[in-house]
Amino acid sequence: MSAAPIDVARAEAPAFDIDDRVGAWVPHGRFIVPGAPSGPLAGLRFAAKDLFDVAGHVTGAGNPTWQATHGPAAATNPTVQTLLDAGATLAGKVITDELAYSLHGDNHHHGAPLNRRAIDRVTGGSSSGSAAAAAARLVDFALGTDTGGSTRVPASYCGLWGLRTTHDLLPRAGLVPLSPSYDTVTWLADDGEVFERVADVLLPPSGWQPVHLLCPADAWQLAEAPFQAPLAAALAHLSALVGTSPQRSEVAAGDALERWRTVYATHSAREAWLAHGDWITRHRPTFGPAIAGRFAIASGIDAETSARADAEVRAIRGRVRAWLGADGVALLPSAASLAPRRDADPAQVDAVRLRTMAITCVAGLAGLPQVSLPWPGASEAPIGLSLLGPAGSDRALVSLARRLWQRLA
Repeated sequence: MSAAPIDVARAEAPAFDIDDRVGAWVPHGRFIVPGAPSGPLAGLRFAAKDLFDVAGHVTGAGNPTWQATHGPAAATNPTVQTLLDAGATLAGKVITDELAYSLHGDNHHHGAPLNRRAIDRVTGGSSSGSAAAAAARLVDFALGTDTGGSTRVPASYCGLWGLRTTHDLLPRAGLVPLSPSYDTVTWLADDGEVFERVADVLLPPSGWQPVHLLCPADAWQLAEAPFQAPLAAALAHLSALVGTSPQRSEVAAGDALERWRTVYATHSAREAWLAHGDWITRHRPTFGPAIAGRFAIASGIDAETSARADAEVRAIRGRVRAWLGADGVALLPSAASLAPRRDADPAQVDAVRLRTMAITCVAGLAGLPQVSLPWPGASEAPIGLSLLGPAGSDRALVSLARRLWQRLA
């Protein structure tokens, strides 16, 4: 007989015993919910991005007006509950970029958490607090989300393990949305063994075995010089693991990844406005300049433009899935650059963001899983490499990434 689910409201401990040396926690997130006394994750601690509902606590979504206009959650997000029932202890809530609408990791109200792997560089967002807490090993792992790259990019910037799950593989109930067609539940960890233990709890088994190894040249070309030698080395080891020579091609196949990024940006922005436009209009929240600008653009996307983008999304999804097939795996960079410096010029930051999103939009548009693994030889700053697999291959993809990393380390 399985153990009864943890009752969050009754089980909560009063004390918060983490020394937050990296500025990762939100003020209202300093609480502890003990996990079950036994289970596969017993003894591990995790934090949750402040988009996840925890019964009895307000979900702040990175914005004080959101926090002030929403009451305490009535129920706990299913993934949080699963982890508690597996024995992991919840160590509160950590910073997210406002409504998860950024890749930079600098919240206008709560600040930018510190990246312990590159102290002069940002963590990346929107799972900024999750990445900061995991990289500093203040928790064993941290829940995040990934819509346009919000786990894969912080994983790359902070030298962490991170997985964008197959869309809708994990439930999105009790989660503040951004763009529902792209939002996914994710997690980050510094230790690969811990990362895989969480995968065993959250992901269904997968019998997927890759036969074809794909090298998307157009995605590689978008990444800066520090990624190129690691990509080449990883490709050689991955070829040995899969037992086949890599097939060099272009995932966009005659199109341009920049155009795909534009399609993604239009379609996801329309969804973001449909999700939050009424609340923004009624409450007029204060946003940081970049996020205010994105919502302003989103408000002007009409239904006809969105419908055209929706048709293009469906066509792109079909193309990517056909390119990958049921037994393919692709190797690509997790981001286009090293983490930007904390004092970088905003125009440079935005240029990097657009180039990175031209890479990350591939998995998002196709609804596919992508695992980011840390390159073990990074010196100047961390970088991440990614494996992209077919829908539902998540658990086997994590295992393949672990075996690849062990060869690289």
